[in-house]
Amino acid sequence: MPKINVYLPDDLAEAVRETGLPVSPICQRALEQAVRRITTIRQAVLTDIDPAWLAERLPSFTARLVGVLNLATVRARETGAAAVTTGHLLHGVLAEGNNLALQILTAMDVAPGSLTAPDTAEPSATPGALRFSGPAAVALELSVGEAIGFGHNYVGCEHLLIGLAGEPDGAAGELLRSRAVDGKAARRTVAAAIAGYAHLRATSADQTAPPALLNAVRAELAPLVRRIEALESRLPDPGV
Repeated sequence: MPKINVYLPDDLAEAVRETGLPVSPICQRALEQAVRRITTIRQAVLTDIDPAWLAERLPSFTARLVGVLNLATVRARETGAAAVTTGHLLHGVLAEGNNLALQILTAMDVAPGSLTAPDTAEPSATPGALRFSGPAAVALELSVGEAIGFGHNYVGCEHLLIGLAGEPDGAAGELLRSRAVDGKAARRTVAAAIAGYAHLRATSADQTAPPALLNAVRAELAPLVRRIEALESRLPDPGV
């Protein structure tokens, strides 16, 4: 049976040794799930995104993210593209108009309206029927990984933003990084926004999200980000 080496940060490796976790079956199960997801994403024929189909095969995707995928597919068809690219995914995020990724961009001093999603062609793993490009499929899989890293049981538009910013080969990532929105910065900002939202929920008598949520989260964002950066500076950089 072939072997794949997995390298862990020193502190995590020590914790794994202390707890005696069975690394091999855990890694095998995680890789099986990741391969199943990326295969589903790459093999999806995007004449239409069927919510029921996605719910069955990618049950953690939110309805809003499915809507973004629909908008991306429509954009690809309208432009005659051979594949749904990272640029089309970014277009879907921007066009949907009411998702956390847009609030994250605003909090990072990037006005969503100032972004024009690129229509740059990207290679498809399976030419022919309309499918996700290679970089778009990777960005979606990175999104799932980000959700898992946060401990979330769903994959939303904010995770997709991190995935797009961190994916190295797509046009959307190039555009976002040119505006200082890289994977690491987007991840910190999502963490800070979620922490700010949780704080508001915990301290508000009204348990519904207040209309001024974004402004309140942004007010708390700077000190939260500085605190997260200070903590991250003491840890090895895990990469994007």
